[in-house]
Amino acid sequence: MTEHIVVVGHGMVSHRFVSTLGTRYADADVAVTVIGEEADPAYDRVGLSAYVGAWERDALHLDDARHSADPRVTVRSGRLVTAIDTGARRVELDSGEYVDYDTLVLATGSRAFVPPVPGHDLPGCHVYRTLDDLDAIRAAAERAGAGAHGVVIGGGLLGIEAANALSLLGLVPHVVERNDRLMPVQVDGRGGALLGDLIRDRGIDVHLSVTDTVIEESAAGGAGLRVALTSDDGETDVVDAALVVFSVGVRPRDELARAAGIAVAERGGVLTDRACRTSDPHVYAIGECAAIEGTCYGLVGPGYTSAEVAAGQITGDAGTEFTGADLATKLKLMGVDVASFGDAHGRTPDCLEVVVDDPVARTYSKLVLSDDALTLLGGVFVGDAGPYQLLKPLLGRTLPSSTPLALITPGTAADSGVGVDSLPDDAQICSCNAVTKGDLREAICEGACDVPALKACTRAGTSCGSCLPLMRQVLEAEGVEQSTALCEHFDQSRSELFEIVTVTGIRTFSGLIGRFGRGTGCDICKPTVASILASTSSDHVLDGEQAALQDTNDHFLANIQKNGTYSVVPRMPGGEVTAEQLIVIGEIARDHDLYVKVTGGQRIDLFGARVEELPAIWRRLVEAGMESGHAYGKSLRTVKSCVGTSWCRYGQQDSVAMAVLLETRYRGLRAPHKIKMAVSGCARECAEARGKDVGVIATENGWNLYVGGNGGATPRHAQLLAGDLTDDQLIRYIDRTVMFYVRTAERLQRMAPWLEALEGGLDHLREVVCDDSLGLAAELEQRMEAHVAGYVDEWAAVLDDPDKLARFVSFVNAPEAPDPTVQFEQRDGRKVPVLLGSPAMPVRS
Repeated sequence: MTEHIVVVGHGMVSHRFVSTLGTRYADADVAVTVIGEEADPAYDRVGLSAYVGAWERDALHLDDARHSADPRVTVRSGRLVTAIDTGARRVELDSGEYVDYDTLVLATGSRAFVPPVPGHDLPGCHVYRTLDDLDAIRAAAERAGAGAHGVVIGGGLLGIEAANALSLLGLVPHVVERNDRLMPVQVDGRGGALLGDLIRDRGIDVHLSVTDTVIEESAAGGAGLRVALTSDDGETDVVDAALVVFSVGVRPRDELARAAGIAVAERGGVLTDRACRTSDPHVYAIGECAAIEGTCYGLVGPGYTSAEVAAGQITGDAGTEFTGADLATKLKLMGVDVASFGDAHGRTPDCLEVVVDDPVARTYSKLVLSDDALTLLGGVFVGDAGPYQLLKPLLGRTLPSSTPLALITPGTAADSGVGVDSLPDDAQICSCNAVTKGDLREAICEGACDVPALKACTRAGTSCGSCLPLMRQVLEAEGVEQSTALCEHFDQSRSELFEIVTVTGIRTFSGLIGRFGRGTGCDICKPTVASILASTSSDHVLDGEQAALQDTNDHFLANIQKNGTYSVVPRMPGGEVTAEQLIVIGEIARDHDLYVKVTGGQRIDLFGARVEELPAIWRRLVEAGMESGHAYGKSLRTVKSCVGTSWCRYGQQDSVAMAVLLETRYRGLRAPHKIKMAVSGCARECAEARGKDVGVIATENGWNLYVGGNGGATPRHAQLLAGDLTDDQLIRYIDRTVMFYVRTAERLQRMAPWLEALEGGLDHLREVVCDDSLGLAAELEQRMEAHVAGYVDEWAAVLDDPDKLARFVSFVNAPEAPDPTVQFEQRDGRKVPVLLGSPAMPVRS
């Protein structure tokens, strides 16, 4: 008999509960109704700050957010449960409807706590909790304008994230904290002091030890606020603020349970046992609303565990219980590494503290040990959290090193004896999903041979992603070799071959394979090496030996179509084209009987050209001032744009001029895969910049730069790399990003998967591009300048070279004869190819 399960709340923990039913208990005979108060389905609340600047709600939605892949699940968003009738086993909705249940799961989460300070309810006061909250903060910031001040009450993790959001919105942020340091729960006094200094360096004013806060309407009138902050020394600071954001913690949402007579804990939260069952045997509570044996856990990891426990209990797996929670924290706040775990404050009696405080490097590390210095009890890291990932799994265990100081001393940590080999099987590698080293080893034994396979089998690395380096180390420790060889002819990866070509100056495939490879090559290594050679010089792709390396498209500088004909795509930088050029395009299409299509990249595609027609077509286009659009190459395709300030009343910057500049700068640059860019003149995003490898969006103060997006079969939203850039900063950062991608990406790797696979991800890229952490900035810029200076239109060069022109024939023994297998027909008013068996492919000369 089908069991009807109603889940109240649709956040991350609710999503995990339903997903667990769909995978681990796929055969369970259940019908699940999920009722979510927010209009959005489950989204990544931990990554809420990523919404700022992007303003794309869908980008934060969890995979299969509406559980459409499971027919047993119905999701009702934008509905509020107003009451629970435990006797009738039904819930009442704000619409007046009733939904019956056999089992009820409360996943109502928590609400932002607003302290009762004077003025807390004035207009202009906000909380930082949901997407709607951030939309309201954004609207208030836009009304205030750049340079206005914003106050964040609360100096914990979310408070600092809120301050960063205000900074991205153009405000001057102030953080207010009652304690004597930021993040007082996670870090100790010295760590908090360093964190405060590092945060101040990023343009945020920090007010500590504030004992009294009063918010009043500004005496000057308008929508402003006057915020008086009195510290424990009696001094009062006054901030004239456009808005105030409260981020001082959360409170479990247990009001539905209270009203229904279900037991709640003394300090709030729906009281449950270790099976996550409440005082009503038909009701479970999970996530932040649950007080498991009286304790509420405000982290996603324990929430996921409670979701899986409840799913197991409901479906008959009575052995699942909540056995504790990993409260460790690792994060990067505004580019500052912070991590803590275990007894970070050294509260264990007779414990020892080992500290490395480096004021020059601006890093702080502390280990808390047992009185015999053998057992690890906790740790704190600020500025550099490198040792955290390997040390955290050793919490409560005997350290392998007899000199604990070596574990956190730069230059000696690698020789301390701590590595993935030293971790026992029950050591937790992924705390978000409670995956141990033993779980990973078991998955490897069952055939998981790379990180994506481990993620699919165990869910490790699918939340915050900080455990990915350790997952790779476990694979290596288990003897699973992660081959980076390009193909059977080269043991090196593409990025390694790129460096070899750069250092040695080798300019031919035969020279490279003769010295560093074996055999004669294949259809993998030949075009890859051809791309590397093109990326590292301005030589024509059809010069000398390189011509024989190209695939069909590059060999004929055109995209081959299904019937053996080719398409012609002239470049139109930023989508601009003159009337005279349009006339020439029309005449060419008429004279050669070509099918004409406007592409999604703001240019015109001419289809149906025979190979022997290509030179004549391109001669007319070149004479009209047009160039190759490189639609056939693994290179820059287009830079899409809106009309920006030229015509649009919403435009904030000249997006057309910037798109033209970018397209003419990066045209012809060969890369591991095609590159698409876009420039939007305002946040309305008409050019869809966040769906491109490189996206630029205008702001009032300059440009926001996004990287790592793409469309296609696996769409990705680009991520914000840097904000409010000048024109010069924008160009420098794009130069560095694109050249770093060209230099390090693997064969046929688009920028989105490259960024996902990059060690350290977006944070590392930001350090390389914006902070020059590898000292490569000047070299990357020089390489791009060399490309720009050496650019020559490929088709113009072909037209001037009789040897290159000689290859554009259908038959080498009858150069003037057209291919008789190429035929067309009219279908619904459109010219389309007719396939007569297999199309005859042109013979290479």
